[in-house]
This record gives sequence, C-alpha cells and structure tokens, in this order.
Amino acid sequence: MRKLIAGAFVTLDGVVEDPGGFGELERGGWALPYFDETARGRATDGLRASETFLLGRRTFEIIEKAWSGNTGPYAEAMHAIPKLVVSSTLSGPLPWNATVLAGDAAETVAGLKQGGGGPFIMYGSFTLLGTLLQHDLVDELNLTVHPLVLGEGRRLFDRALPRPLHLVSTTPSETGVVTLTYAQ
Repeated sequence: MRKLIAGAFVTLDGVVEDPGGFGELERGGWALPYFDETARGRATDGLRASETFLLGRRTFEIIEKAWSGNTGPYAEAMHAIPKLVVSSTLSGPLPWNATVLAGDAAETVAGLKQGGGGPFIMYGSFTLLGTLLQHDLVDELNLTVHPLVLGEGRRLFDRALPRPLHLVSTTPSETGVVTLTYAQ
C-alpha cells in the first residue's frame, strides 16, 4: 500500500491560510520569515523522496502560478514530480506535469493508495486534507507550527477526526518553528 504524507504550515492559533503570501490574507506570507536553509532542504528532500504530489484544485492553481517559472533545487524537484489534482471542476490536460483526478476524493485516493508505487506527498489543499483525514487515508501528518498568532484566517481542523493522532516525533528549528509528526 502506498503511503500518504501530508503537511501543513500552521500558526499557534491553528491558521493554515496563506503561509506563502499568495494574496489570500492581508497578513499572508506569515511563514516566510521562518523558512531558512534547513527548512528549504527538508522541503526539497521531501519532494525528491516522494513519487507523486497530491493536491486539490485551488492549491494546484496557487502553487503552479507561483512556482512553475522558478529555478533552483526546490523548484526543480517541484517541476519534476508528477502532480495529481483532485478536482470536480477541472478537466482535460493540465500544465506543469499534472493530471486531473475526478470523482469522489476519498474513493479516488483510497484506490490510488491500493496501487503499487512510492509515497504520495501533499501539502496545502486543506479541504482535501480534511476529507482524507476523515476517511483515515493520511498515514503521516506533519504540522509545522510557527510561533505566532494571526487571529484570522482559515483553520486546519474544522471538524473532528474519527480517532486520535499519535505523536511520532518533534523537530525544532533554529527559527522557533517546531514540526510535529503524527500518525493515524
């Protein structure tokens, strides 16, 4: 069975919206001051260790616009990895090494996990993430907690999980960010 590794940048008050400053929030880009070389290396290694990048439509559109023209190790890893975009509104061929996955998100991802191949990586796509967590399809959840409170914005958990998560590890950074790794 293929492993699904999901990640999210999150503030102390649970906000996940617009960590990269893509115009979703007035205070967007809140994660950027904490993103150092170590974090960049970890992100690049995560992409390279995965076979597929799973995204929802909105996150795909934001990331494709922001990263498809960039260069450097992270951008090169992002360009190379095949992307599967779960969407009920997109169809046809997509740019940037991406393919649309239509149909019920949970059923579609469950079927993909049953197939052969290496791990999926996923970040952003919080509507999709919530659905996959509800259906016990996320094997590992990496919450990168940033030491700030925004007071506004979309929160990660808007519904209860079917069962508790189990803490696997904690990884602090020099910038005060802590990555909490959980398994379902």
